[in-house]
Amino acid sequence: MQKSLFENEMLNIPPNPLFLIARVSGSFSSITYKQAVEFLLPRHYSGRKPSITFSFGYFENNELKAVCTFGKPASNSLCIGVCGKEYSEKVFELNRLCVDGEIEIQLSKFVAWCLNELKAKDLILVSYADSQMNHNGYIYQATNWIYTGMTKARTDKYVEGGKHSRHYDNEKQNGLRKYRSAKHRYIYFATSKTKRKEYMKKLNYGIEPYPKGENKKYELGTFIESIVISTVVS
Repeated sequence: MQKSLFENEMLNIPPNPLFLIARVSGSFSSITYKQAVEFLLPRHYSGRKPSITFSFGYFENNELKAVCTFGKPASNSLCIGVCGKEYSEKVFELNRLCVDGEIEIQLSKFVAWCLNELKAKDLILVSYADSQMNHNGYIYQATNWIYTGMTKARTDKYVEGGKHSRHYDNEKQNGLRKYRSAKHRYIYFATSKTKRKEYMKKLNYGIEPYPKGENKKYELGTFIESIVISTVVS
């Protein structure tokens, strides 16, 4: 259901494919997998489809301007590693946050809305900011994620077009193995205060101070957010 940023109310219009419903400028809405993929592929630096379970969009004047998606991580060890096997099925990754050009709001407002939409599902969310891309995760800091340090840089077997190919650096190639950059890891508990306390007790990572530094543009011309700048992509 679409919600306007400028009116504190919901549009109680039932979905009906027979009618064309005009979108309110400055509104949030759940979107389909197809909408998310068609928006992301030409804009996001990874250039590939992520795993998408939940997808949300920000609209201005009928136009989709930003997309945020969440999906199940490919690594089962990651799902278990955050809060243990007992809670592994609750672990999802914020795997795409992308904006097209200038927008009227700070992207953190859109992310905060998405996180609030997921609270009823009692999710444990994880996301990463790639140090090699000069990303520090300011959008996560602005929306109160927990920073749990950096993953270790490593090398692994290179597979053309493989799931980790976007992280490889050809200049650091070692034989048939490829370098994977270190990443800032953030955790967010999209749940009630009571459940959050439960998850916090099980968190297997130490909590660290937020990293700082200068963010740089993506190759496609989009940006990572700072606390002040609102033209963002993460």
